[in-house]
Amino acid sequence: MFIEDSLLSYGEKLVLKLKELYSSRGYLPYRMSRFEEYDFYAENKDFLLSDRVMTFTDTNGKLMAMRPDVTLSIIRNSKDLPNTLRKLYYHENVYRSGRGSGTFREIPQTGLECLGSVTAEDTAGVILLAAESLSVISDRFVIALSDLSVLEDCLGLPEFSGTARPDLLKAVQEKNCGEVQRLFRDYNVSPEKEKILITLMNLSGKLSEACPVLERLYSEVRNLRDSTFPGLLKQLSQSSFSENFRFDISVTADMNYYNGVIFKGYTDGIPEAVLSGGRYDRLMRKMKRTSRAVGFAVYTGLIESNESRKTGPGSFLNIALPKGRLGESVYRLFENAGFGCPGILEDRRKLVFENPEKGVRYFWVKPMDVPVYVERGTADIGAAGQDVLSELEPVVYNILDLETGICKMAEAVPEDYREDLSAPLRVATKYPGIAGHYYRLQGREIDIIKLNGSIEAAPVLGLSDVIVDIVETGKTLRENHLHIKEIIMPVSARLIVNESSFAFREERIRDLAGRLAEAVRGKK
Repeated sequence: MFIEDSLLSYGEKLVLKLKELYSSRGYLPYRMSRFEEYDFYAENKDFLLSDRVMTFTDTNGKLMAMRPDVTLSIIRNSKDLPNTLRKLYYHENVYRSGRGSGTFREIPQTGLECLGSVTAEDTAGVILLAAESLSVISDRFVIALSDLSVLEDCLGLPEFSGTARPDLLKAVQEKNCGEVQRLFRDYNVSPEKEKILITLMNLSGKLSEACPVLERLYSEVRNLRDSTFPGLLKQLSQSSFSENFRFDISVTADMNYYNGVIFKGYTDGIPEAVLSGGRYDRLMRKMKRTSRAVGFAVYTGLIESNESRKTGPGSFLNIALPKGRLGESVYRLFENAGFGCPGILEDRRKLVFENPEKGVRYFWVKPMDVPVYVERGTADIGAAGQDVLSELEPVVYNILDLETGICKMAEAVPEDYREDLSAPLRVATKYPGIAGHYYRLQGREIDIIKLNGSIEAAPVLGLSDVIVDIVETGKTLRENHLHIKEIIMPVSARLIVNESSFAFREERIRDLAGRLAEAVRGKK
């Protein structure tokens, strides 16, 4: 039956094109149930993008889940055939909590899985097919590739255990070289290991530049000599999509499930990854399978919802600055770095300022809103305090300490404070996320009291036992007969970057960050 093209939405047309592509490469369609037993996902919740699962009770009283992941379902319901290559594709909806919304959403995705006797050639073929998938969507796309073997070599060190391991992984994901160096220094880890990781974090993503460096490094590190990753990148660099591939060590995944190469795909104009995939042999082992596996998913729902909002590359780097003293201090650094904008500090009512010669556009927003603008792609880069970043936990790169707005997040108590361990601790704060995390690590039962101002008054008036807040000089604390009990973390302004913007504007962003770093050093 012929279907009139005009009757199909953009998303429906895209799905049909992807299905046709996968079918032409020998992949077979796969259908599955929307429902699975909840216990199955509870056992594998670490593999899921979100540990929140939509559940219901069926007519037999069994707790069921609306499918939050396709890969797990395919593995569970497929035979283990390690000596056969099975190539499957699907278009299914998954049910997850939305990014930043906290509510469940029905999310369409189209993807494929290659299971069984998967070779290095098969893995390369899947990655090239991922590139073809993105080329169906846009002629401007990037696939960022990483190798978990490098991170395993560092994270497997005995020095990185307990909370240090996720802290290092988070710093790598954020491209936070300063935090990586601090962790290596604090835990007395080999300078050679630090040098390798920092070299890879600062490495240009272009395969022509990355491949020679990776080949040398992998030959020098005993645990990496048998890795096929440098050879894989070299093979991809000789393909017709060579200019679309980038090396990016910040692309990571749970190493209990994934192994070797992992990747994310971006199309220009969409602020987050529209494709993700990798080798997941470890997930197969965890599910008692001997087969190997590689695959990827295209987030077709995300692509369709952003279709009307795509703006193309543009000539400006959009920069979000926080209103107030911090923003003015940060702007002076941009100005000293050669990215000034006339009138930006004079006109207090205007919000947007442009300097076409330098290719930058600034806009003022509330400090708590800066990470939102960057994460959502309205701003390519921004400046936000570490307090705001720790509270909101946006998915952004945190690439440079601007060393301004320096203060500390602290727990403060009255001068006559005596802790009562028999009752929940009442904590007044503007930062419930930071406070909650801090006390959870102590195993302390707390009652969070969210306030928007005059935090110091809370214990004075009996509303709370303690406060968690930003402290600069400590003068306000002393005036209210409070003192610092514990410093939770240092705080300063950070340069943050949208992950998709970095994929397409890496050279410009690295240049700007380098000039800012020089301005920061010049201020000392």
